[in-house]
Amino acid sequence: RNYQARNFMRKMEIGDQAFFYHSNCKAPGIVGLMEIVSKNIIDPTQFDKNSKYFDPKSDKSNPRWDCVKLQFLFKSKKIITLQELKSLFNEEELLVVKKGNRLSIIPVIKKSANLLISRLK
Repeated sequence: RNYQARNFMRKMEIGDQAFFYHSNCKAPGIVGLMEIVSKNIIDPTQFDKNSKYFDPKSDKSNPRWDCVKLQFLFKSKKIITLQELKSLFNEEELLVVKKGNRLSIIPVIKKSANLLISRLK
C-alpha cells in the first residue's frame, strides 16, 4: 500500500508500456516489457477483514485502492541492473536511480524509455 505508487498507476492509460522491474532480489533491475491492458481495477482485499491489506477507512462506494492489469510483451535477453541504470541516467532522467527511492512504480520520461527499450531487445 503506497499512495504515491497508486497515484502513478491512476495516471497510466491503456496501451502505455511499462518496464518489468525486479526490486526484491540480489541484483534489482529491468527484465522485460509489459503493456497496460486495463485500469481502475478495484482491489477486493481492502474490504476483507481477514486480509493483511484490509483498510477499514476504505469505502465500497469510493475505494482507496485500485491497480492496473498488465500484459507481458517480452523478456529481455539480459537484465539491466540498477547499477547499470545508475551509470546511464541521473535522477532527473530516471527516478528509480534517485537515492532513497523505494518505489518500483514510477513514471519514465520518453527519452529514457526509448534508450531502455533499445537495450532490452
